[in-house]
Amino acid sequence: MYKFKEKFLEKYSKFTDINRFCEYCVKPLNKSIRVNTLKISVKELKEKLNNYNFRQVPWCKEGFWIKGPRTDLGNLPEHSLGYFYVQEAASMIPPVVLNPRENELILDLAAAPGSKTTQMAAMMNNKGIIVANDIKYDRLKALSINLQRCGILNTIITLRTNFKNIKFDKILLDAPCSGTGAIRKSLMTLKIWNNNMIRKLANDQKRLILNSFDSLNDDCVLVYSTCSVDPEENEEVIDFLLKNRDAKLEKIDLDIKKSPVILEYEEKNYNEEIKKCLRIWPQDNDTEGFFVAKIRK
Repeated sequence: MYKFKEKFLEKYSKFTDINRFCEYCVKPLNKSIRVNTLKISVKELKEKLNNYNFRQVPWCKEGFWIKGPRTDLGNLPEHSLGYFYVQEAASMIPPVVLNPRENELILDLAAAPGSKTTQMAAMMNNKGIIVANDIKYDRLKALSINLQRCGILNTIITLRTNFKNIKFDKILLDAPCSGTGAIRKSLMTLKIWNNNMIRKLANDQKRLILNSFDSLNDDCVLVYSTCSVDPEENEEVIDFLLKNRDAKLEKIDLDIKKSPVILEYEEKNYNEEIKKCLRIWPQDNDTEGFFVAKIRK
């Protein structure tokens, strides 16, 4: 039985159609994969999995919604061989927005379990350098396994809380968050959700985004993303960055259905520039909910 707390409904009904949001929160996710082009082409994988139907994810040319005789895609031999990564379609957006290049030094600040790290490595053709970091040692095991399975050669794994003495060409901060956009993947979120948790996470996110921005080379790009739909973790974090650093937002232009950003919350008004960010609710594209900001130093 799925129970939505009264305060949860009260809060998010201010920003979206709450009935549709709740409907999609408990609706099973469509299975999606990203082809690992370091090991196989899209055409070759389709031939190997010829009894599966592939439907293109519009914003990622290696991404597909997939249906077939099995739903346990992680148990297929092709998965064990690293030919594809089981990755939620909206989760493919941040690396596409960051657009890492072969000769660049990239930081993936909260990398585990490695879906976006492996995606960026493939975009870079295993060239350049990715520093894949996490702050929790027990999460590094999954990250290491996925990097090895996918044949990633350009990545260094680190366990650090800051990178004060290193400057990066591009940084991905897929920040730890409440997961309110990904309830359909983890219904436990409904049980543990509370406003105090949101505020604690938002404080952590504000600290992380300042540290990330400070670790960026001049005229370079930071992408901030969460799988949360809460304005305190998204628009408010970006507004905080704009008030405390000389940061500029760039418009995100993707083939995706999006919703208006939230510019007013609890008598707070956020910077109009935040309209350049991407906000999607689960019901927009039948995916997880996500927020993505592209920031230039």
